[in-house]
Amino acid sequence: PADVEEVVEKGVQTLVIGRGMSEALKLPPTTVGYLKKKGIDVRVLQTEQAVKEYDAMRPLPRWLQRCLPGCRSGGDDGKQKTRDNIEQAGGPRPHPRMLRRLLERPCTLALLVGSQLAVMMYLSLGGFRSLSALFGREQEPTFDYSHPHDVYSNLSHLPGAPVAPGAPPAPQGLPYCPERSPLLVGPVSVSFSPVPSLAEIVERNPRVEPGGRYRPAGCEPRSRTAIIVPHRAREHHLRLLLYHLHPFLQRQQLAYGIYVIHQAGNGTFNRAKLLNVGVREALRDEEWDCLFLHDVDLLPENDHNLYVCDPRGPRHVAVAMNKFGYRLVESKDLSLPSLPYPQYFGGVSALTPDQYLKMNGFPNEYWGWGGEDDDIATRVRLAGMKISRPPTSVGHYKMVKHRGDKGNEENPHRFDLLVRTQNSWTQDGMNSLTYQLLARELGPLYTNITADIGTDPRGPRMPSGPRYPPGSSQAFRQEMLQRRPPARPGPLPTANHTSPHGSQ
Repeated sequence: PADVEEVVEKGVQTLVIGRGMSEALKLPPTTVGYLKKKGIDVRVLQTEQAVKEYDAMRPLPRWLQRCLPGCRSGGDDGKQKTRDNIEQAGGPRPHPRMLRRLLERPCTLALLVGSQLAVMMYLSLGGFRSLSALFGREQEPTFDYSHPHDVYSNLSHLPGAPVAPGAPPAPQGLPYCPERSPLLVGPVSVSFSPVPSLAEIVERNPRVEPGGRYRPAGCEPRSRTAIIVPHRAREHHLRLLLYHLHPFLQRQQLAYGIYVIHQAGNGTFNRAKLLNVGVREALRDEEWDCLFLHDVDLLPENDHNLYVCDPRGPRHVAVAMNKFGYRLVESKDLSLPSLPYPQYFGGVSALTPDQYLKMNGFPNEYWGWGGEDDDIATRVRLAGMKISRPPTSVGHYKMVKHRGDKGNEENPHRFDLLVRTQNSWTQDGMNSLTYQLLARELGPLYTNITADIGTDPRGPRMPSGPRYPPGSSQAFRQEMLQRRPPARPGPLPTANHTSPHGSQ
């Protein structure tokens, strides 16, 4: 009851209130005596007893009970007596003013703020993924990799790509391709021998247009993806990748183009800077929906691993590699797949152009092997984005075995650079990219970009030499140039073009 008169009017026989509640209601002893004269049994209990009675009817967390004013611990006899009194009284409810006073107490405010901060930290560290893995995650798909399909099966005889029934018409008049291509088969075979010739690859992919472009014949693709491959002296790996990747992408009914970015000269290899060059040159050609940054020695093993981007954030796609035994890393986070370490973002990754520019692209200062992948993962976090990954059973890749590359030795400065990433990422990237475009060639299987990206300012000066590194196969390049299709109409960048590097 809110006041004394309501107690009398309602004919209350027994009134049990806590001492703190009595103070909140401002019931003087004379009022208690007045109620007793009216035949009402008034029992003023310790606040702890009133809390226990309230807890029996509306359970409260223990930390909230501790914040109640005047809490005192009584003996077992007193607790039992309290239960008996509560049972007889029918259980009074606390007055709203008491709850307001409770929420105004400093300890309550501190506990509420602390709990909120703890939840935010837990989610920011990936705790939600752990909860999803334990309670709300869908069952991971299973595939039988012991019986893979030929990656070229059902492609050569198809007159056109099938379309989804009732699909809305695309702007060009064609219906959109299905969200899930009916050409997908799951695991596909990956073989490293024999290495096919360029003529064999071209013959197996008659629908690929000059520059390595492809569009499905019977429907409008839902995604336009640019595949960007940094490369130097790896023609053996490049042929394997082209032979495997073209039919793999065609099965997904994507519009795509493959760009191979060659580093000219004999200087130390710079993978991240080559990727920046590839992104800039690819975006000059077309407004791609998705950018796939692809190492030349990784071949996908499951065509359900779609080469499309996630609009919510960057995707790391190569999550289960044979090099690491397709095994989970040692981590308490159940969502982490087969990676050398949890923050790994190398191999094959996908970003939209907006996501790539939001993190200022990749760093330009990592010359040699190691460090750039960790820098990129840090950039993703600093730009306010999160990395997503496909299920481990889908993101299977095979790595072509190779020895260490000359000119790609371990970067001795990588740890010093990583320490400075938090302060340097907004100045080192796409907005500071400088290079000289030496050649742009539309081959039958890919667009070749050759660029002079300079040399490591911290390393020894390299002697001048041929534009192509000594390890490159001249026969390979001659074959590509001989099979080069006629140039398309329209101006192309000149051989001595220098990028403006500031903005597109």
